[in-house]
Amino acid sequence: MSRTPREAALLTELEPVVAENLDRHLGLAQEWHPHDYVPWSQGRDFAFLGGEDWSPEQSRLDETAKAAMFTNLLTEDNLPSYHREIATRFGRDGAWGTWVGRWTAEENRHGVALRDYLVVTRGVDPVELERARMDYMTSGYDSGDKTPLEAVAYVSFQELATRVSHRNTGKATGDPIADRLLARIAKDENLHMVFYRNIVSAAFEIEPDATMRAVADEVMRFEMPGATMAGFRKNSVIIAKAGIYDLRLHHDEVIQPVLRAWKVFERTDLGPEGERAREELAQFLAGLDAQATRFVESRDRMRARLQARADEALTPLPR
Repeated sequence: MSRTPREAALLTELEPVVAENLDRHLGLAQEWHPHDYVPWSQGRDFAFLGGEDWSPEQSRLDETAKAAMFTNLLTEDNLPSYHREIATRFGRDGAWGTWVGRWTAEENRHGVALRDYLVVTRGVDPVELERARMDYMTSGYDSGDKTPLEAVAYVSFQELATRVSHRNTGKATGDPIADRLLARIAKDENLHMVFYRNIVSAAFEIEPDATMRAVADEVMRFEMPGATMAGFRKNSVIIAKAGIYDLRLHHDEVIQPVLRAWKVFERTDLGPEGERAREELAQFLAGLDAQATRFVESRDRMRARLQARADEALTPLPR
């Protein structure tokens, strides 16, 4: 990927910050091993080796947990595409290159652990899962023509969104083993978010207008990397209705905390371009907040109706 002289200069100027945060990350990251989080004693052979193939009743996950686990794993599966995306934008040399490699190695554990858990516990249909993996990885992920600054702004939000999704998925499974595994993965995602967030903080000090523009654009056009996978829209509706990841969480627990860390609405160092971007961002957030409120209200009404029907069904008929 060719970079403009301005983009190249910014990456060079940020490199000491990257090196500092890489050292910080390595000091905080805890070693862990996917095999420790998988209940291997629950596994058994499939029909190919003389055992029994998967059937729905073997899964202890309900349909919501299945949709969330399936979507989370397929999202993690496209790691080769994500590696390409950040390697071409940040480079493979120096501190940037070391970070790209380390991030990729850490992320790889997530897909390994999730797949092993789901196959061993027969949580989802392994044939459907493998076919979906083949399709999604073949199509890959393409973030378009993001600049390096836009890319680092995007992943600041995306890593936190993934952390929230994994953590809430673990709780939704009702399985302490899955909950523990996803909590462990969420810790990685949180450290990744902090790394990228700190890089953007430094970029604000170097080029406040350009950074504000990048942040505003990435918030306004944000979508999860898994948005192009087959069945994503259907599964995302299931996930949102269950409160695992929805507009309210996206606004309150992903976008706002990161913007507060950057003091986006407190900065006094913006020029006309940065001010315009900040105004657009503020207007967008107001609309997002209103949309999130409408969604939650609608979901609450739906849940109330379902509960009323359930209560009615349990009420004994008069004799």
